[in-house]
This record gives sequence, C-alpha cells and structure tokens, in this order.
Amino acid sequence: MKALAELRHFPKFVKLSHSVFALPFGLAALLLAARGFPGWRTLSLVVGAVITARFAAMAFNRVADVKYDALNPRTAGRHLPSGQMSLSTAWGLVAAGSLLFVGIAVSINEPAAWLSPVALAIILGYSFTKRFTSLSHFWLGAALALAPLGAWISVRNELADPVPWLLALAVMLWVAGFDMIYALQDEAFDRTHGLHSMVVSLGPSKTLILVLVLHLAMLGMLLGIGILLRAGTPYFLGLLVVAASLAWEQWLIRQPDPAKLQLAFLQANALASFGYLAAVTAEIFLR
Repeated sequence: MKALAELRHFPKFVKLSHSVFALPFGLAALLLAARGFPGWRTLSLVVGAVITARFAAMAFNRVADVKYDALNPRTAGRHLPSGQMSLSTAWGLVAAGSLLFVGIAVSINEPAAWLSPVALAIILGYSFTKRFTSLSHFWLGAALALAPLGAWISVRNELADPVPWLLALAVMLWVAGFDMIYALQDEAFDRTHGLHSMVVSLGPSKTLILVLVLHLAMLGMLLGIGILLRAGTPYFLGLLVVAASLAWEQWLIRQPDPAKLQLAFLQANALASFGYLAAVTAEIFLR
C-alpha cells in the first residue's frame, strides 16, 4: 500500500514532461524513414519505446544521484532525499521501465530487439559520467540521439542511410548544449563535491560560447538533412522556427534572472524540438 501511495509521485519523479526533448525527433525520423505515415502499430511502439526508456533512465538517475541530491540545496526536495519515495519503489520503477522498453523493442523487429540492451546500457550509464568526465553532456546527448536511430530502425530495419545519423548527431549536439546550460545552476556544488561538467572545466562564459557553437552545428546538421532530401519550403521554414527557438534560448541564458534559465531549458528547447517535427511533417504531407 505504501508503494502504491508513492506511485502518485511517478509523473514528477521521472519527469515525463521531459519527453518533449527526444520524442519529437524520434517521430520526425519515423516519418522520414516511412516517407509518410508509418502506421498506428509502428507509431505506438516507437512512442512507447521512447517514453519507457525515458522513465527508466530518469528513475535510475534519481537512484544513482540520491547522495548528491540530498547534499545539494537545489535538489534536496526531490522525492528520494526528502522521503516522498523509497529506494525500493524507485528501483521497481527502473526495472519496470527497462523491461517494458525491451519488451516493446522485441515487438518492433529483430534489430531493435538485439540493440535494446545496448541502448539501455547507454541511457542508464549516463548517470555515472559526472563522476569522471566533463564530457558527460555528450553522453546524455548520445542517449537521446538513440530516439531517431531507433525510430529509423523500426521502419527500415537498418541504418545505411546517412539521414538518421545526421539527425542523431544533431540531437546529440543540441542536448549536450542545453545540458551545459542546465549545469550552470550547480557550478559551485559540483566544484565542491568533485563532480565534472564543462562549466566546472571551462567556467560559465566559455561554456556559453561552446553552447552557441554546438547549437549552430546542430542547425548545420538539420540543414544538411534538408539538402540530402532535396526538401522544399515547408522544411526550411520549419528550420527557421528551430533557429528562432535557439536564438531565444541564447537570449534567455544571458539574463541575470535564474528563472530565465529554467525557461530556456524547457520551453525554448521544447519549441525547437516540436518546430523540427512540424518542419518534417509539413515537408512530407504538403509536398
């Protein structure tokens, strides 16, 4: 009964709202791979895979970081350090999310089934990277970049086309950049407790320059996809929405108000991801 009561915290514990980062790019890859609507079965399986992988990864991250979360004033109120959820319930959520993800991958096709343990190792392994490398942001980016690769495999059964790799690289650079923005909040804490990030290594000013470079490179990857596909006006108009979202983010993170950082992290990046999905959707169904 206690575990059932704790499950009311599930959506906030695993931050289901953060699915807005990887899911739109996964759906965009799905549409590109199918050259149209992939069918309800494939669509539902890909959405299920992205969401279950997401909640397994976040639950595991909360378990792995419980010691640091308890010490950090910004995160001490999270569910595990504050006692709102027990470690046993959290581990149960990790197991449930992982099993559901693998089960869905098995239902998609054989390549997805074989690659699902590798994907799990990458997305769960991220939680330990801040202990030993400032490149942890890129590991997180690689974890989210699995969404477009997995979506492509669900339709094509292979990854021979350069388009999914370009899209995955774009996602990796984009995520690494906005994770560096998120890390600005914990610079002092990370320095004190021996945790690694680009903010700790480079300082805030140089990190923000690196974020700008990464996001410009991300736009370059998306532009390259459009050129490869010989895309038309709808696609490139959508890229303008992505570019405007990232420009807004750059403006927000240079404001002195800490609340602007949260706005940049979630809303600006959600707008960028859905902007790209809209670009691909318009390109495919209008042209």
